[in-house]
Amino acid sequence: MTTVTSSDFARDLTEAKRAASAGPVIVTDGGRPAYALLKIDDYYRLTRDAPKSLLAIMEAIPGGDIDFDPPTLTGNDLKPADF
Repeated sequence: MTTVTSSDFARDLTEAKRAASAGPVIVTDGGRPAYALLKIDDYYRLTRDAPKSLLAIMEAIPGGDIDFDPPTLTGNDLKPADF
């Protein structure tokens, strides 16, 4: 496990991501552990959660049941911009 300060994390995110390939990276704030960075596969394993598709995430948002039927344009509907 690697530990980095929040300023080092902000300064070199690439190095923190590289370190997370080997195990969790603990980010400290004021000398105390504040955050943990880990690979997404490790996160899913720890939470026993499977990755979700974007569609599944969007369908879970409340109020998303809106019917939308945009009008279609035909050749006669096009007008030049009026500046």
